[in-house]
Amino acid sequence: MPGPRRAEGFIGPLFQKLFTWPYRWVLRALYRAGLRPWQLTLLSLATNVVIGWLLVKGERFLPGVLLIVAGLLDIFDGGVARLRGEAGPAGAFLDSVLDRVSDVILFGALYWSLAGQRHELAAALALVSLVVSLLVSQIRAEGEAMGLHLTEGLMQRLERYVLLMIGLTAPGAMTPVLIVLSALGTVTVVQRADSVFRQLGRSRRRVTRSSSAI
Repeated sequence: MPGPRRAEGFIGPLFQKLFTWPYRWVLRALYRAGLRPWQLTLLSLATNVVIGWLLVKGERFLPGVLLIVAGLLDIFDGGVARLRGEAGPAGAFLDSVLDRVSDVILFGALYWSLAGQRHELAAALALVSLVVSLLVSQIRAEGEAMGLHLTEGLMQRLERYVLLMIGLTAPGAMTPVLIVLSALGTVTVVQRADSVFRQLGRSRRRVTRSSSAI
């Protein structure tokens, strides 16, 4: 039974240590229930759509609670795919695209809600968080298209979910959470861009040495 995937963020490694056995128990239950990975992926998206709708209506606590459901579905779809032997490029592509759609829904709805309530700073930070989260994913996609391995970064998807849950459920926490999301997301963008250039530099040096040897 596979455990949680190795995570690189500041919360991911702790999650991996504390929840390995509960993760495997739930994964086994999902497998026995006959659920397919694409069903979990679409359920996660549907939950995020509901969260976005509630945010636009001005709700906070209930969307924060529902983020737990959406986050768990997002975590388990990959595990179910590996357990069923269905992991592959098509599933990874669907998961990646719908993750970006979910990010746009969440942060876009949060921006709409905050702007409508005249919270200009928080609304601006929600937009920054959205742009930064999309940049983090785009840099990874472009790097992997060049054959590079990119998993670095303090702020990854699990961290974004956990911090948003805190921001939505804890009174007065939204603006501080959005500041942290924006700041650490920017750090992650820099980390991944730096990793791309370092890996490309090493690759170029290897090619140069090979050419010299010939």
